[in-house]
Amino acid sequence: MNKNSENVILPPATIGIVGGGQLGRMLALSAKQMGYRVGILDPTPDAPAGQVADFQVIADYQDQAALQALARESDVLTYEFENVDVQALAAVQSQTSLPQGVQLLEITGNRLREKRFLAELGIAVTPFAAVPNQAALPAALAQVGTPAILKTVAGGYDGHGQLDLDGTIWPLETPTLTARSCILEARQDFTCEVAMMVARSAAGDVVTFPLVENQHRHHILHTTLAPARVPATVHAQAQRIAKKIATALTLRGVLGIEFFVLPDGQLVVNELAPRPHNSGHYSIEACNISQFEAHIRSICGLPLPEIHQTRPAVMRNLLGTDLTLARHALMTHPNWHFHDYGKAEILPQRKMGHVTCLTDDFSATLLELTNLKGDH
Repeated sequence: MNKNSENVILPPATIGIVGGGQLGRMLALSAKQMGYRVGILDPTPDAPAGQVADFQVIADYQDQAALQALARESDVLTYEFENVDVQALAAVQSQTSLPQGVQLLEITGNRLREKRFLAELGIAVTPFAAVPNQAALPAALAQVGTPAILKTVAGGYDGHGQLDLDGTIWPLETPTLTARSCILEARQDFTCEVAMMVARSAAGDVVTFPLVENQHRHHILHTTLAPARVPATVHAQAQRIAKKIATALTLRGVLGIEFFVLPDGQLVVNELAPRPHNSGHYSIEACNISQFEAHIRSICGLPLPEIHQTRPAVMRNLLGTDLTLARHALMTHPNWHFHDYGKAEILPQRKMGHVTCLTDDFSATLLELTNLKGDH
């Protein structure tokens, strides 16, 4: 097997993916289309990604022996989420190619390190302060002001592990949250939320996907409009920031960048995701290559084309029983590109799939997709 991360890794080499959820599934599908073999590490038997892969190692993500087993069978290793055990991943670098390295995870897996990294690059972020324990919270509030959001430094997603604070009455959950290291962030008054996927090749070429507009419900992404309905200057500003971040990280693979658009048109970076991102799913149908193919190409040392969007698109997440409703709605919606993630159990607020529509009428398509009602 080719173990040199700087060499091109061609099909039918094996790509190992740590994580077997929907992102791993779509990475695997893209890799399989290109002729690669795919192995998955995930503790859930018949995980969504495992269903479409060549093999699955069924074990916990922190299982060193299991990770080594996947590494031995893989020509290149990647991951579908950022909460990977960095030490465990670093320990297998001698066994396989790990183009993304571990520094990317060390930065993006810790909100405090991520904010400091961005600030040091001169990129605008919301005011923030470290809250290592409950006793540090009053000083952090005095520094950042209110309203603010208290978040755990590591872990948490879709609104988990965070609390809104107004400075007068602290929620009862505050001591529980501050039992772990936290970060306090000033809440921004923004006009909308946007996101951009960026990828960088082994040769150092950086390409960006279109800036998209994200609409959330209950802290979970609900719909993505591509391209974002913001001025051209905002699109250009996001592209400059994305390229600056990708270059500073010596990025391999794709990176998701979430922004707030302030009333004056300036962008504030909210969060980084060192992997494909929910807001980039539209690219499967709407761009010349998807975010997943861009990731595979980058980690395997293949060149990246300039990205262009062929049609405007709206992506809508399917949460919980939305999936069942969407399946039945397929009978009357031939324009839907329907994605079922293959999860074993339908749970409220769980991402079960998504629908993408190529459209020239955002308003009509949003109405069509919003009329789908589920359990949220």
